[in-house]
Parts: sequence; C-alpha cells; structure tokens
Amino acid sequence: MRRMKAALAGVVALGLCSGAWARPAPEGFADLAEKLLPSVVNVSTTQHIEGRADMPELPQLPPGSPFEDFFKEFFDKGRPQQKRKATSLGSGFVIDAAGHIVTNNHVIQDAEEINVILHDNTRVEAKVVGRDAKTDLAVLKIKTDHKLQPVGFGDSDKARVGDWILAIGNPFGLGGTVTAGIISARGRDINSGPYDDFLQTDASINRGNSGGPMFNLQGEVIGINTAIYSPSGGSVGIGFAIPAGAARPVVEQLIKHGQVKRGWLGVHIQGITEELADGLGLKEAQGALVASVSKGGPAEKAQIQAGDVILEFDGHSVNEMRKLPRMVGETPVGKPVDVVLWRGGKKQTVKVVLGELDDEESKVAAAPEKGGERGQAGTIDVPQVGLVLAAPNKPLRERFSLPEDAKGVVVVSVKPGSPAAEKGFRAGDLISEVNQEPVSAPAQVKAKVDDLKKGGKKSVMFLVQGQGGARFVVVKIDGKD
Repeated sequence: MRRMKAALAGVVALGLCSGAWARPAPEGFADLAEKLLPSVVNVSTTQHIEGRADMPELPQLPPGSPFEDFFKEFFDKGRPQQKRKATSLGSGFVIDAAGHIVTNNHVIQDAEEINVILHDNTRVEAKVVGRDAKTDLAVLKIKTDHKLQPVGFGDSDKARVGDWILAIGNPFGLGGTVTAGIISARGRDINSGPYDDFLQTDASINRGNSGGPMFNLQGEVIGINTAIYSPSGGSVGIGFAIPAGAARPVVEQLIKHGQVKRGWLGVHIQGITEELADGLGLKEAQGALVASVSKGGPAEKAQIQAGDVILEFDGHSVNEMRKLPRMVGETPVGKPVDVVLWRGGKKQTVKVVLGELDDEESKVAAAPEKGGERGQAGTIDVPQVGLVLAAPNKPLRERFSLPEDAKGVVVVSVKPGSPAAEKGFRAGDLISEVNQEPVSAPAQVKAKVDDLKKGGKKSVMFLVQGQGGARFVVVKIDGKD
C-alpha cells in the first residue's frame, strides 16, 4: 500500500451535480449500493520473500576457543534459506463482460500470485494485462463462468466540489464495505507522479480501499481510490482518487497494447513566478517556461528555444506549468499539434509533431547547495548578486565535473546570504544567458548586471545549467557595489 505522510490507501468519491443549486442529500444509498456491490471485487496478492530460517543464536564461547570460527561459519553462512508468503489486499472493479478489472498498480506490484474475490466470495486467479506506474493504474483479467456485472466510467470533469460520492472497497480485508461522502476538492497534486490531478474526498476509506471505484449518484465510476492522508494509518477524512477522465485513456491503452504510449515534447520546463513574468514581459504569471530543449527532440525540430513560454498546447490554455506534462502525455504519439509561445514580447505559433516518451527522459532535480572558494585567479566578482564567476577551463571542468563542451560562465562561489544564495545558486553552476541574451565570459555578466543597476532595474534573470537541469532564475540586484 502506498503511503503519503503516514499512510496511503484507497479513496473513493462520488460526485454528480446538475443544477445551479446544490442537490439535497439523498434519503439513503441502499438501492445504489445494492446495484453496485456485485461490480466491486477484492484483490488478493501473494509474493514469496526469502529469509533465513529461525535458528539458535551463536553460543557464548570463551575468547580464543578453537570452536569459535567453526560455530561462526555455521551460524552466519550455514543458515538455510526459508521462503515465507507475504499477502496484501486491495480493491478493484469489473469494467466489461470479458473479465477486465481495474485496480491500482501498487496493489499488484511485485506480486507472484493474484486472485480476485467476487462479491459472492468466488476466488478466481487473475492475470496482469498491463500496468502503468506513472498513473498508478493496472488492468487484470479473469476467466469465470459467473456472470459479471460491469460498471462504466462517468464524466469526472462534470463532478463538482460538494457533490455526493459513494465508495465501495475492501478496507482492512472487510470486503464489500460501502461509505459515502462528498468531493472535497479537485486538481490535487500530492507529489506522487508527473500527472497528479486527484479528486479529494471525505468519504471514509482505509487500507485496502486502493483500486476501488468512486461512484457518482448515477452509478458511474468517476474516480479510482488511490491514497489517503493519515498520520495514524486510518481514515481522517482526506482521501484522493484518480479522476475517470485521466484513467479511462490509460485503461484503454493497457487493454489494447499492454502498455501506455505517451506523447513527448522534448523540453524541460519550470513554473512562471511573478518575478519571471515581469522579466519576460508577461501580464500574468501563467504558462510553462522552457528551461532547456532536448537535443534532437520534437521541440528542437520545431525550433522551440530555451526562454520560450508555452501558453497553449493543441488548443488548450496552459494556465499552470504542471498541466502541460499531462496534456502532452495524453496526446497521441505522432500527432501534429499547434503550440502557442511567448517569445521576445509577443506570441507566435509553431507546429510540433510529438514523439514517444521514454522513461529515461525523466530527471530528478538535485537540491541546491552552496560551495566554492573566493578570490581565485581569473575570477570576476559580481557583488550586486553575490557571485564569483570564471570562464570554463580545464581545472574548473575537472573540479565541477563539467563536460568538455561546457559553454557559458562558471559559478566559482556564492556569497552566503546574498541574493544569489537565496535563489539556490551553487558553485559549479553554468550561467548561459542573462536576461535572455547569451554570455560566454564573466565580464559580460558583470557588465550586464552593472547596466541593469544603472538603468534602475531591481532584478536580473539568469539561465542556469546545474545538476538538476536548466532553469531560469530571477535574482534581486543588491544596491551595494
């Protein structure tokens, strides 16, 4: 079972709303529960874990005993290996008469045996059709003579905060448990993956609810229970479900191909802050700022550049940076799409043919750290921002593990407490642009910062290449020289 803070389990939310005013609370959920219970299954998984068999501890022997080495070798190396079974439980639901069942990937991950327990307690062996770790979804298939009762996906985009939802699952192994609540929030990012867009609910869900369905009042699945926030391990009324709108295309691809093929744009992006928006000439802090472009990728072929701001993708506005990866991932590979950019103070549109995402394209940002030494020969001090800079040379490339073709200006050291330190600069970073103009020498950086200060500007924007990838950083210009 996945964990967030202290515990992750399943969540189910039930949402539906049609009028301008909130629909009155239903008198009960008995009829709906009776109809839906046969469609929900328990998922039981087993894996074998190797460990040493229980044996007596090494006996206490007098120092220097001739038997010491013998017993040590026997007890440490001679213990026989013993396999034990580890069993876990989760939930799932039937989506078609062919026996396909949807659940969470973390429910069946590393399982050697998977069994599905139907509502009438019939146990059936299940096979994995496909699974996707990025969205935490998996599809199983069973063969049975029992008549299955599938349920369909609803439109999660229509679900509103405050809508009633019904959750059915297998908490703590207590199969066929029904709970109700409302949708508490939409679009939650819980840092579980690149495509987070969870529905939040206050329905009571616990360990074992993972993979279970979130129903609206029409009996449609609008979410898949995935996680709970819980310091104690039990329900505290904060749970999360994958929206049906995000799950449906993944499930369809898993059934058809056994895997998910996602679109790839070939850019590394960052969010737009108010400071960046001001430096880029944007009226609002929205869009996705291109920090770097993958060599040979679709974006480079379409002449997208570092410093561009992606405002629209395939006709959809990119209001927040985190929405773009999901938009791109859900777009078919090979599809030509229009991308609206902000470049040089104006909009322009380019056509991009999407490639296929390779998992190796993902990169983890390294935490910023400070370091370096001041006063080295060949360095230039830029006191207004707190940086000591130098041109790339062999000693610096070796010291900071920089590539032979490193271009730009090397950060030799960062003054503690300076504006640059506050923004996470560290020794070994490469500055390749200042206010979107390329730089290749420390004197250029100092001159540009001096000019900005003389012109009354209060900040400067750098394009920085570090271990965590490329990023744009706006740094305040200190009044001191």
